[in-house]
Amino acid sequence: MEGFGLNTSKIPQPPHPFYPLEANIVGYLANEWSVLKLLGIFGSGCTVILGLTLALITRQNPALPQREKATVLWFVLSGTIHLFFEGYFAFNHASMPGMQDVFGQLWKEYAMSDSRYLTSDPFVLCMETVTAICWGPLSYIVALLITSQHPLRHPLQALVSLGQLYGDILYYATSMFDHYHKGLSYCRPEAYYFWFYYFLMNFVWIVIPSTLLYKSMAASAEAFRFLDQESKNQKSNGYIKKSN
Repeated sequence: MEGFGLNTSKIPQPPHPFYPLEANIVGYLANEWSVLKLLGIFGSGCTVILGLTLALITRQNPALPQREKATVLWFVLSGTIHLFFEGYFAFNHASMPGMQDVFGQLWKEYAMSDSRYLTSDPFVLCMETVTAICWGPLSYIVALLITSQHPLRHPLQALVSLGQLYGDILYYATSMFDHYHKGLSYCRPEAYYFWFYYFLMNFVWIVIPSTLLYKSMAASAEAFRFLDQESKNQKSNGYIKKSN
């Protein structure tokens, strides 16, 4: 019976843990740090950024309403993630599988839910590059405009929010198209990779930008409505004076 024994050492092992298993991920190195350590570092960094931003806002404009402060925090955090984290990917996409610094390991952990980030996928690369170059700096500008209560706040807030929303929808759509039309799945089968990494972490950039876009459109509509009413009042007053 020994001749029928299974020699597991001769069974070929996948060269990486990402899906699809046949994906060509060149130079892959397993992460050196645990998931909890990586998420802890990321969470701590976000907390420091938000804390410093809140302190600066309070010092610069103490009378700013709490909702406006929350919106500033959102744009500063978004700008930081867009410019530095996503910009890191756009700059290092070709060597991402072997990167072992904090951002590199974070991207490899996220790639468990979307392996396109380790294969220089054209759509993902172009989308993240545009996000880093355009929406990163503009998010900081919007934060400054809100803090100073500048009238250009709503036009730029609408622009950035629409850009974030558009990119996120395309991100979901291209992945779902490949999954249902081509039978390609870029996510590991474990549920938390899909629901927490892929769905929830990106869905935030659907909900908040949609809300801010609606508010900016409503504020712009109200401003034009006010101007139209003022114009009508002026014309009416001018007509009354001529009649007298």
